[in-house]
Amino acid sequence: MSVRYGLLGLLSRGPAHGYALRAEFEAATGATWPLNIGQVYSTLARLERDGLISTKDETDDAEAGLERRRYHLTVSGLEELRRWFATPVPRDAPPRSELVVKVILALMLPEVDARRVLDVQRAASMRSLQVLTQLRGSASSDMATSLAADAAIFGAEAEIRWLEHCEAKLVQSKRGAS
Repeated sequence: MSVRYGLLGLLSRGPAHGYALRAEFEAATGATWPLNIGQVYSTLARLERDGLISTKDETDDAEAGLERRRYHLTVSGLEELRRWFATPVPRDAPPRSELVVKVILALMLPEVDARRVLDVQRAASMRSLQVLTQLRGSASSDMATSLAADAAIFGAEAEIRWLEHCEAKLVQSKRGAS
C-alpha cells in the first residue's frame, strides 16, 4: 500500500489528525511499515494541494485548548481512492532493490567475496523472518494485521529463496570455470 492511498483509505473511515493517521497506518500494516511523521505530513500536504483532502483546525478535548488539524476526505479524494482500488498494481517493472544491486555488484567486482555477501544477507533475512513469524503469532486476530504480517513473511521467504538461487548459480559458474 502506498502511503498516499493508505492515508486516503484511513481518512475514508472518518476525519483524523496526522499522528493518529500514522498510528493507524502502522497498526494496519502490522508495524511492518513504520512511517516517519514528516512523511505523513508531507503526504497530507500534497493530498490537500491536489484537492483530495481538506483540513479544519479543531480543539482537541483530550488536551484542553490544543488545536490540531483534522484531515477530511473530499469527494475527489473518495473518487481517487475508488479508482485506486479498481486498478491492479502493475508488475511490469521490477521494484528497485538495493539487495539486487548489491549482489550483482558483488558478482562483478573481483575484490568482493560474493558468497560472503550472500551468507551475511541470508542470516539477516532469516533473523527477520523469525521476528516476523513471532510478530504474526502475537498479533491480534485482526485479519488486516494478519495479512500484512503474512505478506512480510512471504517476502522474507522469497528473498531467502532468491539468495539460495544466487548461491547455486555462483557455485555452478565456478564449476564451469574450473
